[in-house]
Amino acid sequence: MQFSHAMRLQSWTLIGGLLLSLGGCSAFESSSKSGAMPAIGSGVEYLLGAEDVLAIAVWKDEHLTKEVVVRPDGFVSFPLVGEVQAAGRTVEEVRADIAKRLAKYIPNPNVSVAAVKVLSYRIYVLGRVNKPGEFMIGHTTDVLQALSLAGGLTPFASENDIRIIRRINGEQQVIPVPYGDLKRGKSLERNVLLQRGDVVMVP
Repeated sequence: MQFSHAMRLQSWTLIGGLLLSLGGCSAFESSSKSGAMPAIGSGVEYLLGAEDVLAIAVWKDEHLTKEVVVRPDGFVSFPLVGEVQAAGRTVEEVRADIAKRLAKYIPNPNVSVAAVKVLSYRIYVLGRVNKPGEFMIGHTTDVLQALSLAGGLTPFASENDIRIIRRINGEQQVIPVPYGDLKRGKSLERNVLLQRGDVVMVP
């Protein structure tokens, strides 16, 4: 029975490693295409951020069809409606806002909004990894995927001291990462999704 249990454990470990490898490859391919649409596969709606590019179109009106960039202040400019907040909102929320404002000038405006370039979702992996740096990704990414993007840990990395540094409303939060457990398929609820601007520190 002990031998059978060991074999099952080894099989799960191999499967977990394969899935992590595939997830890392997928993330790397997406990051290399900086203009790709966000591939949100986790059920989490993508919230727009500064530098994202939106294509806004009003049906049958060429003058109201254009691409706009979300400015650092989080707003975009559009004819007739002026300044529209985009950062922190979904594409649908921006579309509904523009359509509501245009209704003052155009009866029942048919408005479409699409994120054509996702440039704001950047994360950083620093410290004892093989490829530290900034990663621009077109989809939500968890800690294990981020470490895979960075080429994995070096032999001298302290895997039990990895931390996520996150800034919320100007305050810095530190989130410990139990990497030793995660790579063995344990405590998977702590394989958190990274937010825009998160820094993964590997001492």
